[in-house]
Amino acid sequence: MRRENTIANMDWLTVFLYLTLVFFGWLSIFSAASDEDVVRVFDLSQRFGKQILWIGLALVIAIVILIIDANFFSTFSFIIYFSILLLLIAVLLFGKTVAGSKSWIEIGSISLQPAEFAQFATALALAKYLSIRNIDMGNLKTKLISVTIITLPSLLILLQNDTGSALVYAAFVLVLYREGISGAFIVIGVFAALLFIITLLFGELWVLSGIVLFTALVILLFKKIRKRFKIILAGFLVSIIFIFSVNYAYENILAAHQKKRINVMLGIEKDPHGAGYNVNQSKIAIGSGGLKGKGFRQGMLTRYHFVPEQTTDFIFCTVGEEWGFIGTTVVIFLFVFLLIRLIFLAERQKSHFSRIYGYGVASIFFFHFAINIGMTIGLAPVVGIPLPFFSYGGSSLWAFTILLFIFIKQDANRMSVL
Repeated sequence: MRRENTIANMDWLTVFLYLTLVFFGWLSIFSAASDEDVVRVFDLSQRFGKQILWIGLALVIAIVILIIDANFFSTFSFIIYFSILLLLIAVLLFGKTVAGSKSWIEIGSISLQPAEFAQFATALALAKYLSIRNIDMGNLKTKLISVTIITLPSLLILLQNDTGSALVYAAFVLVLYREGISGAFIVIGVFAALLFIITLLFGELWVLSGIVLFTALVILLFKKIRKRFKIILAGFLVSIIFIFSVNYAYENILAAHQKKRINVMLGIEKDPHGAGYNVNQSKIAIGSGGLKGKGFRQGMLTRYHFVPEQTTDFIFCTVGEEWGFIGTTVVIFLFVFLLIRLIFLAERQKSHFSRIYGYGVASIFFFHFAINIGMTIGLAPVVGIPLPFFSYGGSSLWAFTILLFIFIKQDANRMSVL
């Protein structure tokens, strides 16, 4: 086994994309958080000043990861995973509540959100388990253990009332699909989501009538499918149970503000000054940017804080207003390029662990990118997840940095794998 030179073998294109996104993210935070004509860039009383400190620490973390032996992350994957689970439990017992979510731990003057770090820990644990010799995705036990690894942190985060961070774990289905799980599971998931939405819009009886009619037509028209009557009947019964559980889950599991946001997004009710205010203001800000935007620090809605959470969950509206269609296209292109690059790097790995972890990284970034931008333009419900490298906050920036640079380290070490 050869020892590799990390610096020489490191994928500098991915590092460049990371630094570019972090830089543009800081510019957006600076513009959104500074409302005076003359400001001190390193003012630690302001969010843009603090973000510089978080970026500096993130770079230190990245360097430390690159120095550590690549095998460390594989060897201690489960220990890291269970340590984070204990930390999530500690948050439930001793955590600080912010914006309705009990998901923060205070260490001196610094507040950390363990839910952000649980994502890379889960990616490590899943990669470690699926890379064990003789593991077969066709085996029911393998599926159950894999789902358990993904579900445990998600449930603990859900108990913290942080639905957005809990939903991120759905992205790991893409990893399981790459490793051989049937695509039917993804189809069933999409179908369940559509059934949930349609039931909320039209009610149980209309949806049930539609499913009965559709099932009857399929059985009558397709002879081959008719032979699988038992499977069709089982699916039909499960669909009925699901339909009649939608309203119960909607009324008893979701919080009032979450139900309000879903109703507004689906057009069931209008609340432009309440639940729909953030999205309306965000769409106005993005739309007002036009083709070229209003220019750096020239966005009136951004400058005078007309968009709530404009440095965190709705940071993308700052890009839209100040840099317009061209600027948003560039940012989207950078994210898509990063995702494509991560998939390319994952496929060239010589170890199963590195490949699976790489897909975990790509899946997490894809979910954050798609949902965050989707909710700022009204295509996804407002669930409160950050845009990687753009949204203000040390926890999210450090967690995304750790997530990415562990994979960069694994890739740099790929030639050392037998």
